[in-house]
Amino acid sequence: MTPLLVPLVTGAAVAFWLLAPVMILGALGMVLSRKPVHSALCLATVMISLAVQYAAQAAPFLFAVQIIVYTGAILMLFLFVLMLVGVDTADSMVETIKGQRALAVLAGLGFGGLLVFAVGNGIVGDPLGLGTVNEENGGNVQGLAALLFNRYVLAFEATSALLITAAVGAMVLAHRERLGPKRTQADLVLDRMQRYKQLGEHPGPLPTPGVFARHNSVDTPALLPDGSVSERSVSATLRSRGAILSTDDLVRPIDRTVQAIAPDRNDETGEVR
Repeated sequence: MTPLLVPLVTGAAVAFWLLAPVMILGALGMVLSRKPVHSALCLATVMISLAVQYAAQAAPFLFAVQIIVYTGAILMLFLFVLMLVGVDTADSMVETIKGQRALAVLAGLGFGGLLVFAVGNGIVGDPLGLGTVNEENGGNVQGLAALLFNRYVLAFEATSALLITAAVGAMVLAHRERLGPKRTQADLVLDRMQRYKQLGEHPGPLPTPGVFARHNSVDTPALLPDGSVSERSVSATLRSRGAILSTDDLVRPIDRTVQAIAPDRNDETGEVR
């Protein structure tokens, strides 16, 4: 009688089945989110989950690279660019390069085909596994180092030179020559006074958030002497997200407090009993 073999559940399998749904939801959120910051956060979720998958598969080098390089450096660069451009900036839907959508579809289909062949080779074929490969090369990090600096050293150096050239090219293209002399502090003050004279724009700084309001949070607008809301006291980013509260919302807690203590006041003297 053939004994019944029960498959052993490993930590890698548990990590895969726990994190795979999270990665799929994060990928869908990255594509379907309307706000760029939310897409970047979903991408961070996918990257961190992928790093845990590498660690579960006994690949410590890829785990460290995924956390330090991709999640820690490249994703932070994405967020920096988003904040620099502005999260409320609308993207142009005009296709400036003809045929880029068709090429993007073909590239996606090609990538999907490669993924199907890679997964099929791992399922149908007879892969050695990371454990065997690591034993043959003296470890995961040692094996990757041998491949990068022995067999593929020319390709590795060429890729490094390409990335450096791309970085220098991006700085050259983004550099803007100064078309006029640098404006001094006196020029800026003169412009402010001219705008105050012609347009009535106050030359002083913007009002501080929360002045005369219930609290001094950055998303709480300042109140003008007449009790109305000063929209200039809150940044455009928070204003576009609906952070500006109405005057009634700001004054309602004060009115509620006054009504609560009103019965305890003396009608003649106004003092609290």
